[in-house]
Amino acid sequence: MGRRRRRKQLPTEPVEVEIESMTHDGKGVAHLDGKATFIHGSLPGEQVRFLYTGRWRKYDEGRVIEVLRASPDRVEARCGQFGNCGGCSLQHQAHEAQIESKQQAMLDALKHIGKVTPSSVLPPLVGDSEWGYRRKARLGVRYVPKKGGALVGFRERGSSRVAEIDCCHVLHPRVGELIPQLRAMIDGLSIHNQVPQIEMAMGDEECVLIFRLLSEPSQSDLAILNDFGIQHRISIYIQEGGPETVKPLNGAGVDLSYALPSFALKLQFLPSDFTQVNSDINRQMIDRALGMLNLHSEDSVLDLFCGLGNFTLPLATMAGSVTGVEGDAGLVARARENAIHNNIGNTTFFTANLYETLDQEPWLNQHFNKVLLDPPRSGALEILGFLPKLGAERIVYVSCYPGTLARDAGILVHEHGYSLVEAGVMDMFPHTAHVESIALFEKS
Repeated sequence: MGRRRRRKQLPTEPVEVEIESMTHDGKGVAHLDGKATFIHGSLPGEQVRFLYTGRWRKYDEGRVIEVLRASPDRVEARCGQFGNCGGCSLQHQAHEAQIESKQQAMLDALKHIGKVTPSSVLPPLVGDSEWGYRRKARLGVRYVPKKGGALVGFRERGSSRVAEIDCCHVLHPRVGELIPQLRAMIDGLSIHNQVPQIEMAMGDEECVLIFRLLSEPSQSDLAILNDFGIQHRISIYIQEGGPETVKPLNGAGVDLSYALPSFALKLQFLPSDFTQVNSDINRQMIDRALGMLNLHSEDSVLDLFCGLGNFTLPLATMAGSVTGVEGDAGLVARARENAIHNNIGNTTFFTANLYETLDQEPWLNQHFNKVLLDPPRSGALEILGFLPKLGAERIVYVSCYPGTLARDAGILVHEHGYSLVEAGVMDMFPHTAHVESIALFEKS
Protein backbone atom coordinates (compact mmCIF):
# COMPACT_ATOMS: atom_id res chain seq x y z
CA MET A 1 0.00 0.00 0.00
CA GLY A 2 1.31 3.45 -0.93
CA ARG A 3 2.47 5.84 1.74
CA ARG A 4 0.04 8.71 2.39
CA ARG A 5 1.56 12.10 1.59
CA ARG A 6 1.80 14.25 4.71
CA ARG A 7 0.37 17.73 4.36
CA LYS A 8 2.91 20.49 4.87
CA GLN A 9 2.70 22.38 8.12
CA LEU A 10 1.43 25.90 7.41
CA PRO A 11 3.33 28.86 8.87
CA THR A 12 1.25 30.59 11.53
CA GLU A 13 2.92 33.99 11.43
CA PRO A 14 1.68 36.68 8.99
CA VAL A 15 3.92 37.38 6.00
CA GLU A 16 4.37 40.77 4.36
CA VAL A 17 4.52 40.93 0.58
CA GLU A 18 3.87 43.16 -2.44
CA ILE A 19 1.23 42.06 -4.95
CA GLU A 20 2.54 41.98 -8.51
CA SER A 21 -0.49 41.09 -10.60
CA MET A 22 -3.83 39.30 -10.57
CA THR A 23 -4.86 35.83 -11.74
CA HIS A 24 -7.81 35.23 -14.07
CA ASP A 25 -9.89 34.17 -11.04
CA GLY A 26 -9.25 37.31 -9.02
CA LYS A 27 -6.37 36.37 -6.71
CA GLY A 28 -3.38 38.60 -6.17
CA VAL A 29 -0.03 37.16 -7.27
CA ALA A 30 3.21 37.49 -5.30
CA HIS A 31 6.50 35.58 -5.37
CA LEU A 32 8.32 34.42 -2.27
CA ASP A 33 11.68 32.71 -2.74
CA GLY A 34 10.83 32.36 -6.42
CA LYS A 35 7.56 30.54 -5.74
CA ALA A 36 4.19 31.91 -6.83
CA THR A 37 1.72 32.66 -4.04
CA PHE A 38 -1.92 33.40 -4.83
CA ILE A 39 -3.51 35.64 -2.20
CA HIS A 40 -7.27 36.08 -1.83
CA GLY A 41 -8.49 39.62 -1.20
CA SER A 42 -5.48 41.48 -2.60
CA LEU A 43 -5.03 43.76 -5.61
CA PRO A 44 -2.05 44.53 -7.86
CA GLY A 45 0.33 47.10 -6.40
CA GLU A 46 -0.72 46.55 -2.80
CA GLN A 47 1.49 45.84 0.20
CA VAL A 48 -0.30 43.31 2.39
CA ARG A 49 0.11 40.93 5.29
CA PHE A 50 -1.32 37.49 4.67
CA LEU A 51 -1.65 34.08 6.25
CA TYR A 52 -0.94 30.88 4.34
CA THR A 53 -4.02 28.76 3.64
CA GLY A 54 -2.30 26.08 1.56
CA ARG A 55 1.14 25.07 0.35
CA TRP A 56 1.91 22.83 -2.63
CA ARG A 57 4.95 21.91 -4.65
CA LYS A 58 4.46 24.47 -7.43
CA TYR A 59 2.53 27.23 -5.66
CA ASP A 60 1.09 28.43 -2.37
CA GLU A 61 -2.14 30.16 -1.36
CA GLY A 62 -3.05 32.68 1.29
CA ARG A 63 -5.59 35.25 2.43
CA VAL A 64 -5.12 38.91 3.30
CA ILE A 65 -5.39 39.86 6.96
CA GLU A 66 -4.15 43.45 6.64
CA VAL A 67 -3.67 45.90 3.79
CA LEU A 68 -0.58 48.05 4.48
CA ARG A 69 -0.67 50.03 1.24
CA ALA A 70 -3.94 49.98 -0.64
CA SER A 71 -4.43 50.10 -4.38
CA PRO A 72 -6.29 53.18 -5.65
CA ASP A 73 -8.72 50.64 -7.13
CA ARG A 74 -9.66 49.23 -3.71
CA VAL A 75 -13.22 49.92 -2.54
CA GLU A 76 -15.26 48.72 0.41
CA ALA A 77 -17.21 45.57 -0.41
CA ARG A 78 -20.97 46.01 -0.24
CA CYS A 79 -21.59 42.53 1.19
CA GLY A 80 -20.56 41.76 4.78
CA GLN A 81 -19.86 38.15 3.81
CA PHE A 82 -17.48 39.10 0.98
CA GLY A 83 -14.35 36.99 1.20
CA ASN A 84 -16.26 34.15 2.81
CA CYS A 85 -19.12 33.72 0.33
CA GLY A 86 -18.04 32.20 -2.97
CA GLY A 87 -20.63 34.07 -5.03
CA CYS A 88 -18.32 37.06 -5.64
CA SER A 89 -14.55 37.49 -5.72
CA LEU A 90 -14.02 41.12 -6.79
CA GLN A 91 -16.25 43.34 -4.67
CA HIS A 92 -13.11 44.90 -3.17
CA GLN A 93 -12.07 46.21 -6.61
CA ALA A 94 -13.67 49.26 -8.26
CA HIS A 95 -16.07 48.22 -11.00
CA GLU A 96 -14.17 50.04 -13.75
CA ALA A 97 -10.95 48.35 -12.65
CA GLN A 98 -12.65 44.94 -12.72
CA ILE A 99 -13.50 45.44 -16.37
CA GLU A 100 -9.97 46.59 -17.19
CA SER A 101 -8.55 43.52 -15.43
CA LYS A 102 -10.86 41.22 -17.37
CA GLN A 103 -9.94 42.84 -20.66
CA GLN A 104 -6.27 42.39 -19.85
CA ALA A 105 -6.89 38.76 -18.89
CA MET A 106 -8.49 38.17 -22.31
CA LEU A 107 -5.63 39.90 -24.16
CA ASP A 108 -2.99 38.05 -22.13
CA ALA A 109 -4.65 34.70 -22.87
CA LEU A 110 -4.83 35.47 -26.60
CA LYS A 111 -1.16 36.47 -26.62
CA HIS A 112 0.33 33.73 -24.47
CA ILE A 113 -1.95 30.77 -25.28
CA GLY A 114 -3.10 31.47 -28.83
CA LYS A 115 -0.07 33.55 -29.92
CA VAL A 116 -2.48 36.05 -31.49
CA THR A 117 -3.33 39.72 -31.00
CA PRO A 118 -6.54 41.37 -32.23
CA SER A 119 -6.11 44.20 -34.73
CA SER A 120 -8.38 46.29 -32.52
CA VAL A 121 -9.85 46.03 -29.01
CA LEU A 122 -13.55 46.69 -28.68
CA PRO A 123 -14.91 48.96 -25.92
CA PRO A 124 -16.33 46.82 -23.09
CA LEU A 125 -20.06 46.20 -22.93
CA VAL A 126 -21.33 47.42 -19.55
CA GLY A 127 -24.83 47.12 -18.11
CA ASP A 128 -27.09 49.70 -16.50
CA SER A 129 -26.19 48.43 -13.02
CA GLU A 130 -23.47 46.28 -11.53
CA TRP A 131 -25.89 45.09 -8.81
CA GLY A 132 -29.03 42.97 -8.87
CA TYR A 133 -28.29 41.66 -12.35
CA ARG A 134 -28.47 37.88 -11.84
CA ARG A 135 -31.70 36.33 -13.12
CA LYS A 136 -30.38 32.78 -13.06
CA ALA A 137 -28.64 31.13 -10.10
CA ARG A 138 -28.36 27.95 -8.08
CA LEU A 139 -28.39 28.54 -4.34
CA GLY A 140 -27.29 26.09 -1.69
CA VAL A 141 -29.49 25.29 1.31
CA ARG A 142 -28.31 23.75 4.57
CA TYR A 143 -30.09 23.29 7.88
CA VAL A 144 -27.65 24.19 10.65
CA PRO A 145 -29.24 24.30 14.13
CA LYS A 146 -26.15 26.01 15.60
CA LYS A 147 -26.71 28.87 13.14
CA GLY A 148 -30.36 29.16 14.07
CA GLY A 149 -31.86 27.08 11.27
CA ALA A 150 -31.68 27.03 7.49
CA LEU A 151 -28.96 28.87 5.56
CA VAL A 152 -29.67 29.92 1.97
CA GLY A 153 -27.07 31.33 -0.42
CA PHE A 154 -23.96 30.56 -2.41
CA ARG A 155 -21.36 28.16 -1.07
CA GLU A 156 -18.49 29.48 0.98
CA ARG A 157 -15.29 30.00 -0.95
CA GLY A 158 -13.47 26.67 -1.29
CA SER A 159 -16.05 24.84 0.81
CA SER A 160 -19.30 22.90 0.56
CA ARG A 161 -20.75 24.94 3.43
CA VAL A 162 -23.43 27.52 2.67
CA ALA A 163 -22.52 31.12 3.44
CA GLU A 164 -24.60 32.77 6.14
CA ILE A 165 -26.20 35.77 4.41
CA ASP A 166 -29.40 37.79 4.78
CA CYS A 167 -29.15 39.54 1.41
CA CYS A 168 -27.39 38.94 -1.91
CA HIS A 169 -26.60 42.12 -3.83
CA VAL A 170 -25.84 40.47 -7.18
CA LEU A 171 -29.10 38.48 -7.36
CA HIS A 172 -32.13 40.24 -8.75
CA PRO A 173 -33.80 41.95 -5.74
CA ARG A 174 -36.92 39.78 -6.03
CA VAL A 175 -34.78 36.93 -4.69
CA GLY A 176 -31.67 38.65 -3.35
CA GLU A 177 -33.70 40.59 -0.78
CA LEU A 178 -35.83 37.58 0.11
CA ILE A 179 -33.16 35.44 1.79
CA PRO A 180 -34.45 35.91 5.39
CA GLN A 181 -37.99 34.96 4.34
CA LEU A 182 -36.70 31.91 2.46
CA ARG A 183 -34.74 30.80 5.52
CA ALA A 184 -37.75 31.20 7.80
CA MET A 185 -40.05 29.39 5.37
CA ILE A 186 -37.70 26.40 5.08
CA ASP A 187 -37.40 26.25 8.88
CA GLY A 188 -41.16 25.71 8.97
CA LEU A 189 -41.10 22.64 6.72
CA SER A 190 -41.23 19.16 8.21
CA ILE A 191 -38.44 18.26 5.74
CA HIS A 192 -36.34 21.35 6.55
CA ASN A 193 -33.14 19.26 6.48
CA GLN A 194 -34.03 17.66 3.15
CA VAL A 195 -33.88 20.77 0.94
CA PRO A 196 -30.31 21.00 -0.44
CA GLN A 197 -30.80 23.48 -3.27
CA ILE A 198 -32.98 26.22 -4.75
CA GLU A 199 -32.67 27.13 -8.41
CA MET A 200 -33.75 30.58 -9.51
CA ALA A 201 -34.95 31.45 -13.01
CA MET A 202 -36.39 34.80 -14.10
CA GLY A 203 -37.84 36.19 -17.26
CA ASP A 204 -38.71 39.83 -17.84
CA GLU A 205 -41.78 39.52 -15.62
CA GLU A 206 -42.08 36.13 -13.94
CA CYS A 207 -39.84 34.60 -11.28
CA VAL A 208 -39.52 30.85 -10.57
CA LEU A 209 -37.87 29.09 -7.64
CA ILE A 210 -37.24 25.34 -7.99
CA PHE A 211 -36.87 23.57 -4.64
CA ARG A 212 -34.85 20.35 -4.74
CA LEU A 213 -36.43 17.90 -2.27
CA LEU A 214 -34.72 14.75 -1.01
CA SER A 215 -37.83 13.52 0.84
CA GLU A 216 -41.50 13.57 -0.04
CA PRO A 217 -43.14 16.75 1.27
CA SER A 218 -46.22 16.56 3.48
CA GLN A 219 -49.46 18.31 2.61
CA SER A 220 -48.54 20.93 5.19
CA ASP A 221 -45.16 21.44 3.49
CA LEU A 222 -46.85 21.90 0.12
CA ALA A 223 -49.23 24.43 1.63
CA ILE A 224 -46.33 26.39 3.15
CA LEU A 225 -44.50 26.47 -0.19
CA ASN A 226 -47.67 27.48 -2.02
CA ASP A 227 -48.44 30.30 0.44
CA PHE A 228 -44.87 31.57 0.16
CA GLY A 229 -45.18 31.76 -3.62
CA ILE A 230 -48.49 33.61 -3.47
CA GLN A 231 -47.23 36.08 -0.87
CA HIS A 232 -44.10 36.98 -2.82
CA ARG A 233 -45.49 36.63 -6.37
CA ILE A 234 -43.11 33.79 -7.17
CA SER A 235 -43.95 30.58 -9.01
CA ILE A 236 -42.86 27.58 -6.96
CA TYR A 237 -41.60 24.40 -8.63
CA ILE A 238 -40.34 21.25 -6.95
CA GLN A 239 -37.79 18.65 -8.02
CA GLU A 240 -37.86 15.26 -6.28
CA GLY A 241 -35.36 13.47 -8.53
CA GLY A 242 -33.40 14.18 -11.70
CA PRO A 243 -33.94 17.22 -13.95
CA GLU A 244 -36.86 15.48 -15.64
CA THR A 245 -38.83 15.58 -12.35
CA VAL A 246 -39.03 19.39 -12.20
CA LYS A 247 -42.70 20.36 -12.04
CA PRO A 248 -44.83 23.30 -10.91
CA LEU A 249 -46.17 22.96 -7.39
CA ASN A 250 -49.78 23.69 -8.26
CA GLY A 251 -49.80 21.86 -11.59
CA ALA A 252 -49.91 24.98 -13.76
CA GLY A 253 -46.55 26.13 -15.06
CA VAL A 254 -45.65 29.74 -15.68
CA ASP A 255 -44.59 31.15 -19.06
CA LEU A 256 -41.07 32.51 -18.68
CA SER A 257 -39.88 34.80 -21.46
CA TYR A 258 -37.59 37.67 -22.31
CA ALA A 259 -37.90 40.28 -25.03
CA LEU A 260 -35.31 41.41 -27.56
CA PRO A 261 -36.79 44.81 -28.44
CA SER A 262 -34.23 45.63 -31.14
CA PHE A 263 -35.64 42.75 -33.19
CA ALA A 264 -39.27 42.75 -31.99
CA LEU A 265 -38.77 39.23 -30.63
CA LYS A 266 -39.97 37.42 -27.50
CA LEU A 267 -38.28 34.16 -26.49
CA GLN A 268 -39.94 31.68 -24.16
CA PHE A 269 -38.05 29.20 -22.00
CA LEU A 270 -38.49 26.64 -19.24
CA PRO A 271 -37.15 27.27 -15.70
CA SER A 272 -34.41 24.65 -16.10
CA ASP A 273 -33.29 25.86 -19.56
CA PHE A 274 -29.96 27.62 -20.02
CA THR A 275 -30.35 31.36 -20.42
CA GLN A 276 -27.93 34.24 -19.93
CA VAL A 277 -27.94 35.53 -16.35
CA ASN A 278 -27.72 39.22 -17.27
CA SER A 279 -30.55 40.33 -19.56
CA ASP A 280 -29.16 43.83 -20.18
CA ILE A 281 -25.76 42.55 -21.32
CA ASN A 282 -27.42 39.76 -23.32
CA ARG A 283 -29.32 42.31 -25.40
CA GLN A 284 -26.20 44.39 -25.96
CA MET A 285 -24.22 41.26 -26.80
CA ILE A 286 -26.70 40.21 -29.50
CA ASP A 287 -26.62 43.69 -31.02
CA ARG A 288 -22.82 43.65 -31.09
CA ALA A 289 -22.54 40.11 -32.50
CA LEU A 290 -24.90 40.84 -35.37
CA GLY A 291 -23.13 44.10 -36.12
CA MET A 292 -19.78 42.29 -36.24
CA LEU A 293 -21.18 39.74 -38.69
CA ASN A 294 -22.26 42.59 -41.02
CA LEU A 295 -25.36 40.73 -42.15
CA HIS A 296 -27.09 40.98 -45.52
CA SER A 297 -30.26 39.44 -46.89
CA GLU A 298 -28.31 36.95 -49.04
CA ASP A 299 -26.21 35.59 -46.15
CA SER A 300 -26.44 31.97 -45.06
CA VAL A 301 -25.52 31.79 -41.36
CA LEU A 302 -24.63 28.85 -39.13
CA ASP A 303 -25.31 29.30 -35.40
CA LEU A 304 -23.44 26.63 -33.43
CA PHE A 305 -24.34 25.90 -29.78
CA CYS A 306 -27.55 27.81 -30.53
CA GLY A 307 -29.50 26.93 -27.36
CA LEU A 308 -33.11 28.09 -27.51
CA GLY A 309 -32.42 30.56 -30.33
CA ASN A 310 -30.96 33.50 -28.41
CA PHE A 311 -28.82 34.47 -31.43
CA THR A 312 -30.56 32.41 -34.12
CA LEU A 313 -33.82 34.33 -34.23
CA PRO A 314 -32.25 37.82 -34.26
CA LEU A 315 -29.90 36.57 -37.00
CA ALA A 316 -32.92 35.40 -38.99
CA THR A 317 -34.41 38.91 -39.04
CA MET A 318 -31.42 40.15 -41.05
CA ALA A 319 -29.97 37.15 -42.96
CA GLY A 320 -31.34 35.08 -45.80
CA SER A 321 -31.31 31.83 -43.84
CA VAL A 322 -30.00 30.62 -40.48
CA THR A 323 -29.23 27.08 -39.33
CA GLY A 324 -28.99 26.47 -35.59
CA VAL A 325 -27.25 23.43 -34.09
CA GLU A 326 -27.41 22.44 -30.42
CA GLY A 327 -26.71 19.28 -28.42
CA ASP A 328 -29.68 19.58 -26.04
CA ALA A 329 -32.82 18.29 -27.75
CA GLY A 330 -35.07 20.18 -25.33
CA LEU A 331 -33.43 23.49 -26.19
CA VAL A 332 -33.74 22.72 -29.90
CA ALA A 333 -37.47 22.10 -29.41
CA ARG A 334 -37.76 25.45 -27.64
CA ALA A 335 -35.85 27.15 -30.48
CA ARG A 336 -38.26 25.75 -33.06
CA GLU A 337 -41.25 26.84 -30.95
CA ASN A 338 -39.77 30.32 -30.55
CA ALA A 339 -39.31 30.60 -34.31
CA ILE A 340 -42.97 29.70 -34.85
CA HIS A 341 -44.24 32.06 -32.12
CA ASN A 342 -42.25 34.92 -33.66
CA ASN A 343 -43.30 34.13 -37.25
CA ILE A 344 -39.72 33.39 -38.27
CA GLY A 345 -39.72 31.11 -41.31
CA ASN A 346 -36.08 31.11 -42.47
CA THR A 347 -34.53 29.02 -39.69
CA THR A 348 -33.67 25.33 -39.54
CA PHE A 349 -32.58 23.55 -36.36
CA PHE A 350 -30.63 20.35 -35.76
CA THR A 351 -29.78 18.40 -32.62
CA ALA A 352 -26.13 17.32 -32.65
CA ASN A 353 -23.39 16.80 -30.08
CA LEU A 354 -20.71 19.18 -31.36
CA TYR A 355 -18.02 17.34 -29.40
CA GLU A 356 -18.50 14.02 -31.20
CA THR A 357 -17.97 12.78 -34.78
CA LEU A 358 -20.04 14.93 -37.12
CA ASP A 359 -19.24 13.57 -40.57
CA GLN A 360 -22.81 12.36 -41.19
CA GLU A 361 -24.56 15.56 -40.16
CA PRO A 362 -26.68 16.87 -43.08
CA TRP A 363 -26.01 20.55 -42.33
CA LEU A 364 -22.30 19.96 -42.97
CA ASN A 365 -23.15 19.51 -46.66
CA GLN A 366 -24.41 23.08 -46.90
CA HIS A 367 -22.57 26.34 -47.54
CA PHE A 368 -22.44 29.03 -44.83
CA ASN A 369 -20.61 32.27 -45.45
CA LYS A 370 -20.98 33.44 -41.84
CA VAL A 371 -20.82 31.57 -38.52
CA LEU A 372 -21.63 32.39 -34.92
CA LEU A 373 -20.08 30.26 -32.16
CA ASP A 374 -21.30 30.42 -28.55
CA PRO A 375 -19.74 27.35 -26.91
CA PRO A 376 -19.59 26.43 -23.22
CA ARG A 377 -16.41 26.80 -21.17
CA SER A 378 -14.73 23.88 -22.97
CA GLY A 379 -14.68 25.84 -26.24
CA ALA A 380 -15.28 24.76 -29.84
CA LEU A 381 -12.11 22.81 -30.70
CA GLU A 382 -13.86 19.86 -32.35
CA ILE A 383 -15.80 21.99 -34.84
CA LEU A 384 -13.10 24.44 -35.94
CA GLY A 385 -11.73 22.32 -38.79
CA PHE A 386 -15.13 22.26 -40.52
CA LEU A 387 -15.54 26.05 -40.69
CA PRO A 388 -13.28 26.83 -43.68
CA LYS A 389 -14.74 23.82 -45.56
CA LEU A 390 -18.23 25.25 -45.03
CA GLY A 391 -17.15 28.48 -46.67
CA ALA A 392 -17.13 30.65 -43.53
CA GLU A 393 -15.72 34.05 -44.46
CA ARG A 394 -16.60 35.73 -41.16
CA ILE A 395 -16.85 34.11 -37.70
CA VAL A 396 -18.06 35.70 -34.48
CA TYR A 397 -16.98 33.74 -31.40
CA VAL A 398 -18.76 34.41 -28.08
CA SER A 399 -16.73 33.02 -25.17
CA CYS A 400 -17.28 32.45 -21.46
CA TYR A 401 -13.65 31.45 -20.78
CA PRO A 402 -10.60 33.28 -22.19
CA GLY A 403 -8.37 30.20 -22.06
CA THR A 404 -10.39 28.23 -24.61
CA LEU A 405 -11.12 31.33 -26.70
CA ALA A 406 -7.35 31.88 -26.94
CA ARG A 407 -6.67 28.24 -27.81
CA ASP A 408 -9.34 28.23 -30.52
CA ALA A 409 -8.25 31.64 -31.82
CA GLY A 410 -4.73 30.31 -32.28
CA ILE A 411 -6.04 27.37 -34.30
CA LEU A 412 -8.28 29.54 -36.50
CA VAL A 413 -5.42 31.95 -37.22
CA HIS A 414 -2.39 29.66 -37.47
CA GLU A 415 -4.01 26.54 -38.95
CA HIS A 416 -7.08 27.70 -40.89
CA GLY A 417 -6.05 31.03 -42.35
CA TYR A 418 -8.26 33.47 -40.44
CA SER A 419 -7.31 36.87 -39.04
CA LEU A 420 -8.35 38.03 -35.57
CA VAL A 421 -9.92 41.37 -36.45
CA GLU A 422 -11.26 42.52 -33.09
CA ALA A 423 -12.06 41.29 -29.60
CA GLY A 424 -13.53 42.71 -26.40
CA VAL A 425 -15.05 41.82 -23.05
CA MET A 426 -18.64 41.99 -21.85
CA ASP A 427 -19.53 42.63 -18.20
CA MET A 428 -21.91 39.68 -17.89
CA PHE A 429 -20.92 38.85 -14.29
CA PRO A 430 -19.90 41.99 -12.33
CA HIS A 431 -17.97 41.41 -9.08
CA THR A 432 -16.91 37.92 -10.15
CA ALA A 433 -13.79 36.81 -11.99
CA HIS A 434 -15.87 35.36 -14.83
CA VAL A 435 -14.72 36.79 -18.19
CA GLU A 436 -17.22 36.90 -21.06
CA SER A 437 -15.78 38.03 -24.37
CA ILE A 438 -16.48 38.27 -28.08
CA ALA A 439 -14.15 38.09 -31.09
CA LEU A 440 -14.37 38.50 -34.86
CA PHE A 441 -12.38 36.37 -37.32
CA GLU A 442 -12.20 36.97 -41.06
CA LYS A 443 -10.79 34.70 -43.75
CA SER A 444 -7.42 36.10 -44.80
